Amino acid sequence: MTPSSKNVAQRGRVSARAAAVSPSATLAVDAKAKALQAAGEHVIGFGAGEPDFPTPEHIVEAAEAACRVEKYHHYTPTAGLPELREAIAAKTKRDSGYEVTASQVLVTNGGKQAVSNAFAVLCDPGDEVLVCAPYWTTYPESIALAGGVPVVVHSDESTGFRVPLERLEAALTERTKALLFVSPSNPTGAVYSRSEIEAIGRWAAGQGIWVLTDEIYEHLVYGTAEHHSMPVLVPELADRCLVANGVAKTYAMTGWRVGWLLGPPDAITAATNIQSHETSNVGNVSQRAALAGVSGDLVAVAMMREAFDRRRRTIHQMLNEIDGVTCIEPEGAFYAFPSVKGLLGRELRGTRPKTSAELAEICITEAKVAVVPGEAFGAPGYFRMSYALGDGDLAEGVSRLAKLFAEAGSD
Repeated sequence: MTPSSKNVAQRGRVSARAAAVSPSATLAVDAKAKALQAAGEHVIGFGAGEPDFPTPEHIVEAAEAACRVEKYHHYTPTAGLPELREAIAAKTKRDSGYEVTASQVLVTNGGKQAVSNAFAVLCDPGDEVLVCAPYWTTYPESIALAGGVPVVVHSDESTGFRVPLERLEAALTERTKALLFVSPSNPTGAVYSRSEIEAIGRWAAGQGIWVLTDEIYEHLVYGTAEHHSMPVLVPELADRCLVANGVAKTYAMTGWRVGWLLGPPDAITAATNIQSHETSNVGNVSQRAALAGVSGDLVAVAMMREAFDRRRRTIHQMLNEIDGVTCIEPEGAFYAFPSVKGLLGRELRGTRPKTSAELAEICITEAKVAVVPGEAFGAPGYFRMSYALGDGDLAEGVSRLAKLFAEAGSD
């Protein structure tokens, strides 16, 4: 072996950074459920984070019309169609009160690219980002891929899955570059109050750190809970605040892949430059569909919110009736986050699951019910269960779990 070939042999087949990335647990669970369904099994899936409603017809019609327009068959500006960027700015002011110009809008390939671009802009190697847990599985991976270090700050039922300010303060170091803030929360459904958001925003502004706030679930809040945009409540933070959003949840457009990133002009210019080398522009037909969505009313999301609210109350009640399971009532998004700690270590179908991941495997194997274990969200001992599925399937799925868990022996 020559010296050069020896050096090549000692290197990993893929980069260390790429090798460290875990696959999306939520997509993996959804794929497994769909594979079993394709094999003829009646699997009920609580894994997918997407509305079970079709994209509104007027949006589909806008896309169909765009297919016939030749200019949309070619490259367009990386940052997005000018008319869509204008519409997003107008929609943002209408819905949250946050005023930005079209030049402060970058249209991205879904909300994931908005998050990825944000951390690529913010993080130098070793920079720390405070991540409130339980967290969406993609957040730490995006930070690490950008060279940053995710610093997990935990919460639990005692705080309503909202991270108290004193825990953020305790996690702050001289390496802290940013805070990732999410309300309503995926996976817990927690919604921070106006006073909590103000306090956290003022603290971040006072510390001189950036905030990336993900507002993808802004319209899915229930009961007395309200969504508030941090840069609106804390204007002095706006120069160090990035906002990620998109059409996926509000307009039932998960597969259309249109999101956006808002922020100060220099940060958006940097993110646009990055995207120009990664993907260029988002598909023009999808952008025209998104334009029809954000330019229209919110009738469709109001209808979905009513259905989600009904399912939220149903799943909350049914889960709490199961011995060994406790669940706080979700206030936003479309997820319940029950604790299954009371079932761990108890004999069930010939085994004693010690983790929520092991218990989730039993659920899909024995009851044909797919859930995402809390390990994926930095919170072992819990399940994330999306209630974005039909009322009948929801009741049947939880009933299957209740029947299965009723067999659990003593610990």
